[in-house]
Amino acid sequence: MARIELNLDLNRVEGDLSVQVTLEDGVVVAARTQGTMYRGFEQILLGRAPRDAMVITPRVCGICGTAHLYAGVLALEQIWSTPVPPNATRIRNLCLIAEGLQNDLRQTFLFFAPDLCHPRYAADPLHAPLMAAFEPFKGDVYRETLTQTRQVLQIVAHFGGQWPHSSYMLPGGVVTPADTRRLVACRSALLGLQRWYEQRILGGGLGAWLALDSAEAFETWLAQPGPAAAALGLLTRFLRGQGLDMLGQGTPHMLAFGTWCEPEAWARGEPRHTLPAGFLDGDSGQIQPLDPARITEHVRHSWFRPYEGGRHPFEGETVPDYQPETDRYTWAKAPRYDGRVVQTGPLAELLIAGDPLIRDLWSRQGGGAWLRQFARVRHIGVALRHGLRMLDELGAHLDEPHFVPPAPGTEVDGDGAGLIMAARGALGHWVQVRDGVVHRYQIITPTGWNASPRDSLGQPGHWEASLVGLRVQDPEDPIEVGHLIRSHDPCLVCTVHFVGADTPSLRVDA
Repeated sequence: MARIELNLDLNRVEGDLSVQVTLEDGVVVAARTQGTMYRGFEQILLGRAPRDAMVITPRVCGICGTAHLYAGVLALEQIWSTPVPPNATRIRNLCLIAEGLQNDLRQTFLFFAPDLCHPRYAADPLHAPLMAAFEPFKGDVYRETLTQTRQVLQIVAHFGGQWPHSSYMLPGGVVTPADTRRLVACRSALLGLQRWYEQRILGGGLGAWLALDSAEAFETWLAQPGPAAAALGLLTRFLRGQGLDMLGQGTPHMLAFGTWCEPEAWARGEPRHTLPAGFLDGDSGQIQPLDPARITEHVRHSWFRPYEGGRHPFEGETVPDYQPETDRYTWAKAPRYDGRVVQTGPLAELLIAGDPLIRDLWSRQGGGAWLRQFARVRHIGVALRHGLRMLDELGAHLDEPHFVPPAPGTEVDGDGAGLIMAARGALGHWVQVRDGVVHRYQIITPTGWNASPRDSLGQPGHWEASLVGLRVQDPEDPIEVGHLIRSHDPCLVCTVHFVGADTPSLRVDA
């Protein structure tokens, strides 16, 4: 029995990621995912004025800064019971949608799809159209994605002045109101992206695409000339033909924190979302209401000061304790929901929201690499439709306020959590204010859930479980590992923020 140990670097991910796998006869039998940076943001915020978080937390990540800003604001608004006018929530949602659209498009067509141009697949009949579409810096869809995502991000700049690292949200609303000029510009950006998405990604209309409600309906749609030749059809046909569609199931349990606060409900103090929060028990298939009290973080295999079992973020701590020659192996913690390993992202989001097409496909084949990417492309259509809804509502309520100053004396001590769905999945900020300053600040990112190490019970994280059983054709070029990990849209930048001196030896590239 041939046994091989591989230490892999992955490029085209956000941040520094290494994957250590053990192969026996070409099959992965053990895996460890390692975040090689340490995030110090929770320590930076200690002792500061709570509002400082509105400037600091958007800099956690250069891709999802709007999501971090939103989560931080929600946490403070919960502590201070701050009312938020509907127009402020509409503007926040619109900007979050714009950021999510750029992420989903770039991840799919700049990070994931270029792997399919690998020389290993040169004999495949679809290799030539794949190269024409996705070859880095040359493929049509690759180059068009750069243009389209740059344009849609102008929406954030209209309200936040810049992207990334904007700080335009604050407790009680946003700093910039909607006006006719901004709404016209934002609508032009969304409609332009929708036209391109329909023509180049779907090969058909948005309405027909979102109306698909079963695997059979999708197959009928895919058989049409337009969808078959467009980017999504090309990806689907190739991944299925290569047997990559079932790659990397991992944990069946799904987590979502709720997508897009409903403006009118939020103004009444009702925390309702367009796509609901929840936990999908993958064993029973039942969706349960989200209970944030069930969230814990473990550090048994992480480079942090040890503590027993898992702790809720309100009781958590982030104290580095680097021990390189032990069984601790990462700067990422191990978050768990009700003691269980979960995955998060667009697939979890749409499953918990009850999307009939995604539910049917998942029930038939589980959540492999193709369905994760497919759900991300599906989510783009859902986001476009909701973004246009936000613009319609803003246009109908232009005279309403975008900011309500918190009443004097309301900025008191307390505990608050801001839970939202960032582009990559469930993002949470937990804040405790004592004596007017930040006493504790804990962040759990989407990649924190997906890329977690083993916990106190020895349960491997989702990526680690996904890799076990994976067949690797060439240990010198394990492209299968790249497919699987990149299908999760990894972001180690959010998860950890310290670069170590020792780096793995083998690079996974395409």
